[in-house]
Amino acid sequence: MIRVLVVDDDFRVAQVHARFVEQTDGMEVVGTAWTAADALRLDAELQPDLILLDQYLPDRPGLEVASAVRADVFMVTADSSAGSVRAAFAAGALNYLVKPFSAEQLSARLRAYSRYRSLLADPAADLTQNGIDRAVDALHEADRPPTPKGQSPVTARLVTEALQRTDEPVSAADLADQLGIARATAQRYLAALADEGRARMSLRYGSTGRPEHQYIWAGR
Repeated sequence: MIRVLVVDDDFRVAQVHARFVEQTDGMEVVGTAWTAADALRLDAELQPDLILLDQYLPDRPGLEVASAVRADVFMVTADSSAGSVRAAFAAGALNYLVKPFSAEQLSARLRAYSRYRSLLADPAADLTQNGIDRAVDALHEADRPPTPKGQSPVTARLVTEALQRTDEPVSAADLADQLGIARATAQRYLAALADEGRARMSLRYGSTGRPEHQYIWAGR
């Protein structure tokens, strides 16, 4: 179970967020806090894995708490200013969710965090770059827009994972053969990844005919 501490200056909002967490498989709430001082104390006493942290606390800004705790941090706040977002990530926050949000929005990010932790479960493991990219991608999987209309989430995931495993640029035809799907299907999903900035596209020129599009995961 992933142990979560919920921190919000409004105890009713804290209870709502705690309920959202408890509705997510593999998550448990180990405590709630309404001040920065309580958040720091409970971080030391309870040693949670993750803190859902509000920015607007009565004694200190949540951003100051984020840089002082040992646990991972998700900022969950009504503060949507660019400066606060930059400061949060600089302080080590792993995600930033703007209030109000739905249970599913939070749950999706919590599930992504769980997958991220599972990929980094062995602290002594010596990861390849591909392994690091997979963990980072898993963490932010829920942050991306929904699968475009007309696309299958399953096929999108298969194409994404296949591209992540590829060390060299790959064509739609190559990927289609690897996955057992139509070339046009592979091309459509690869082009969507490139449009989202998750893949890089280049051209391979042959001796005859039109140049062929090639794709590589943007993490490399």
